Amino acid sequence: MSRKKVLVLGGNFGGLTAAITVKHELHGDVDVTVVSSSDEFLFTPSLIWVPFGRRTRADITFKVGPTFEEHQVDFVHAEATAIDPEARRVETTAGPQDYDYLVIATGYRNRFEVIPGLGEGGNAHTITTMDDAMRAGEGWAQFREKPGDVVIGATQGAGCFGAAYEFLFNTSYQLKKAGLKDRVKLTYVSAEPFLGHFGIGGLPHGEKLLGMFLKKENIDTVLDTAMDHVDDGRLALADGRTLDFGYAMIIPPFSGQEVITRTPKIADDNGFVKVRDTYQSEAYDDVYAVGVAAAVDVPWQTPTPVGIPKTGFPTDQQAHVAAKNIASQIKGETPDAHKKFGDIAAVCVMDAGNNGVIILADKMLPPRKHGVLIPGPQAHAMKLGFEKYFLWKMKHGQVRLP
Repeated sequence: MSRKKVLVLGGNFGGLTAAITVKHELHGDVDVTVVSSSDEFLFTPSLIWVPFGRRTRADITFKVGPTFEEHQVDFVHAEATAIDPEARRVETTAGPQDYDYLVIATGYRNRFEVIPGLGEGGNAHTITTMDDAMRAGEGWAQFREKPGDVVIGATQGAGCFGAAYEFLFNTSYQLKKAGLKDRVKLTYVSAEPFLGHFGIGGLPHGEKLLGMFLKKENIDTVLDTAMDHVDDGRLALADGRTLDFGYAMIIPPFSGQEVITRTPKIADDNGFVKVRDTYQSEAYDDVYAVGVAAAVDVPWQTPTPVGIPKTGFPTDQQAHVAAKNIASQIKGETPDAHKKFGDIAAVCVMDAGNNGVIILADKMLPPRKHGVLIPGPQAHAMKLGFEKYFLWKMKHGQVRLP
């Protein structure tokens, strides 16, 4: 029987983990190729620190080529432009790639069009990519020269609320360090129905704890509110209210990459791949999707729509499930590894400058048996330590480590 080929689109959390794991699962007896438009791994949780000069690109990235080479995985630095699941072929800017099994780990793109005035050249910053975070840093430097009020928020449909909260509390910390806290009104604007919803339905005592944090930091809140547009120095809300600012950072909703949107049968309306709990696509047994690229059903309705956060821990879990199932298929076995997104444990550290909150729950989505938020400076130390550990782990391809 000829060696099978596994093609992975994307080389960050999900792509790197899936590619190396499937190689390990089959003891090297498989050809694995990764195609990615970026030749760098980016530790996205640390983007919250980039605008304040606490991290640079070099601090939180590494070149993936040597990592893949060390683990006998081929790497192609190119962009996927078309997927043909019937022909088992992907067109890329470096030529076509055929496959026996495909893993889509292409991440997200910002849906700036939801709120006019967001995006590059717009009137408010975001931090969801390295380039965005660096531009946010340029804006912060200008703000320091001419301070004003600050608005931090997440739009309707956004799911990355953790980053919004982290940036909010880090902003408060930086304002205190700069001696500006008493001169600046800091406001948090969110589509969440209550503080600490996080896009996962909240956790016990979360609303009270976040309320205490915001009160201590003298931060105003505007919740359960959609945004209409962002003018120069002013955020307009859907209910007609406006908030003036000298600096604003707003998390937008995400959508899947356009190559997914253009592929018949596999994508939902937002360009994410519809998957089963094996992370096989609903339409094709030999096409998988993990991480942000995989669609997740929102199990509730809120007055103002909110998304679900697809963070690094569930992405890692999904990638391992997908790799095990591909290995099973190649060995002629039934893919029997299952893990619903909502059943993956919630493990998160929310940084707050020199403080923070450790967030733990037995499941990402309710109903849950256990959930806890642990505040304190140890959370900040834990996030710093985890950043170093995870970058080392991924750079060396040690994806079997926790």
